[in-house]
Amino acid sequence: MKESIRPIPGLILMLAGLTAMAPFATDAYLPAIPSMATALDTSVHNVELSISLFLGGFSIGQLIGGPFSDHYGRRCAIFVGLILFCSASLAIIFTPSIEWLWLFRVLQAIGGGMTVVNPAAVIRDVSSGIDSARNMSRMGLIMMFAPLMAPVIGMLILKLDGWRSIFIFLLSYALMMLITIFFRLPETRIKQPEKTHFLKRYWMVLKHRQALGFIFSAAFTFGGMFAFITGSPSVYMEYFGASEALFPLLFGANIITMVVMNRLNMRLLTRFSPHTLLSVGQAIQFLIGALLFSYIWLSSSPSLYPTVLMVMLFVGMQGLLMPNCMASTVEFFPTNSATAIALLGALGFATGALSGSLVGLLGDGTPLPMAMIMFGCATTGPTLRFLLYQKKPKAVAC
Repeated sequence: MKESIRPIPGLILMLAGLTAMAPFATDAYLPAIPSMATALDTSVHNVELSISLFLGGFSIGQLIGGPFSDHYGRRCAIFVGLILFCSASLAIIFTPSIEWLWLFRVLQAIGGGMTVVNPAAVIRDVSSGIDSARNMSRMGLIMMFAPLMAPVIGMLILKLDGWRSIFIFLLSYALMMLITIFFRLPETRIKQPEKTHFLKRYWMVLKHRQALGFIFSAAFTFGGMFAFITGSPSVYMEYFGASEALFPLLFGANIITMVVMNRLNMRLLTRFSPHTLLSVGQAIQFLIGALLFSYIWLSSSPSLYPTVLMVMLFVGMQGLLMPNCMASTVEFFPTNSATAIALLGALGFATGALSGSLVGLLGDGTPLPMAMIMFGCATTGPTLRFLLYQKKPKAVAC
């Protein structure tokens, strides 16, 4: 921690709780989609469209929230985002049609996006270098359990009291975070001598070649993960014949591997820099991606469990790559960190949406499209980082 800022009790837990809003908001209502389609007198496809709309709104929220946070402060940005998220969640509870659901999900996502750009910015405010990467890893370790918990919580609520209660849960969660942040989180933003236009803030990030290399590394790490998320149901259940009961276990194994890699990253940060660990992690992910792609391409009948093992190692590297990407990016922007994280997050979600769409468009009933896109992402990220490398980067003051 920086000496100028007093330690904040429970800081990492609070920030992880804010970051977990995204997986809770996207995954908790997945089990209820058929019920929602029936209640709103529409098709399942129309309800599934609300997921894509949420991801789009989430990216917009991050792009708005980053400069807003750097300009007005972390607390203000979090409060505005949470209030918008709560208002939209309340509206969804009483929504009468699918069209209103689409609108309120976009508004909910914008509020969520404005909120989640702040945790990494707060960490950059109170720490730097290896300490920042270690704090990012701690936050990531806690929030990684959210994707595992969210569908289970949604299913339990659905069984007890219907799909609208899932959004009551999301509303209650956001209100709890709002109250906690109000009483426990002080303003951490480093005050600036002059205000900067939000477009200038983004230009400061975009023109910094090495920071942009880290941002692209994070984006294509997202892309590889979303390629798996999009392709896994058809690959595991339709191609390999895994049962509906087995699929969550195979999917959850990736989260466990991410947790293990996250813990390993925290230990390795005592001896190596975030840049070094990122390079090693990207090299390992590239090799695993190449092995997975070669196995699927060259084998006449690939087997389930070798594929699962390679996918686990590939996706699990997220636990090592993302904390170091984020810490390395914000290190250059002590007073502009939320804008940098906003750009990283928005580009990450956009790359994930693109890679997932490509898996769907190229789908031929085999694991090959998924493996090919995963390998492509593992190749593109480090390549762009290498091309954008600068030997003597300097922190940007604003």
